[in-house]
Amino acid sequence: MATPAHCAYCFEILAAELEDREPLEYRQVLDLWAQYEDLKRSKPAETEEDNEDEQDAKLQDGDDLEVDSEMEGSEEADEDDDGEDDEPREELAQPVPSKLSLPSISRLQASSPASASSAPSTPSSLSTNSSNAALESASKSSSKTSFFSFGSRRSQQPSPAAPPKEEEHPLFVTWNTVSSRSGNKSLRGCIGTFEAQKLGVGLKMNAMTAAFDDHRFSPISVSELPTLSSSVTLLTNFTPASHALDWTLGTHGIRISFSHDRKRYNATYLPDVAVEQGWSKEETIVSLMKKAGWRGRSGEWRDVKGLGVVRYEGMKASLGWADWRGWRSWAERLKS
Repeated sequence: MATPAHCAYCFEILAAELEDREPLEYRQVLDLWAQYEDLKRSKPAETEEDNEDEQDAKLQDGDDLEVDSEMEGSEEADEDDDGEDDEPREELAQPVPSKLSLPSISRLQASSPASASSAPSTPSSLSTNSSNAALESASKSSSKTSFFSFGSRRSQQPSPAAPPKEEEHPLFVTWNTVSSRSGNKSLRGCIGTFEAQKLGVGLKMNAMTAAFDDHRFSPISVSELPTLSSSVTLLTNFTPASHALDWTLGTHGIRISFSHDRKRYNATYLPDVAVEQGWSKEETIVSLMKKAGWRGRSGEWRDVKGLGVVRYEGMKASLGWADWRGWRSWAERLKS
């Protein structure tokens, strides 16, 4: 499964390069992201529990007031009859609202990376404002056991379990700039490989290459970071097409290869490209052939001999700068 955590790792690699610092390791990013997501999911549950406790406390307060009123009336009647004062009453115990305690963040290991793969996912939306209190609390309670803390205490901890085996996938990393006014995306770089790679290695290499070495664009600068979004597409289910149009818009990406005038050409479009551009299958093929370097007329594409098409599917995830920055700020607070 391509996940926002994979995109977060791409952001971590790019930001670290532009900010001249050491990046977090792949395994660290995945584990930190998982715990960050768990904390954010636990926050609504905690808030609901607190609201229920508060409501119970208010109801109990109302009951206590009624009991006090009845007891005061009884005392006055006794005084009228006997002229004696009653013993002072014990105050009724007020219920104290209970609060869920956030789980401690266990020490994250910086050993060999691991990942998983699944169906496409949509961009993750994380509200950093709604969870600051919970995240601050978790940060304070876990700073001594986070991956940032490697000191004399480490030898006292139990030996960690071996991380799961890292998966390998063909993959592409895409950088887009996002308009602050319209929200429209513009391609800023996209590079990938059709050879299966371990995700920690493949994501790092292609995130850097897409940012700095896509010949269609100038290298990404540090000032552009707040405008970026990152997408990761893991490729799967490669199948040779029976003809050039034997694939489905919105489902398949296509990779073409052909020879013309003693030159060899090849190029690819990921599954979402044709739909985003509003192209038909034929328009997609022509555009892809021209992307590969073919200079023929659009109506002549069928005359090209030996045009081979391989269709494939992609599992995509995306993440915006604001969501990554919210996670990274939380991770930084673990140091304190």
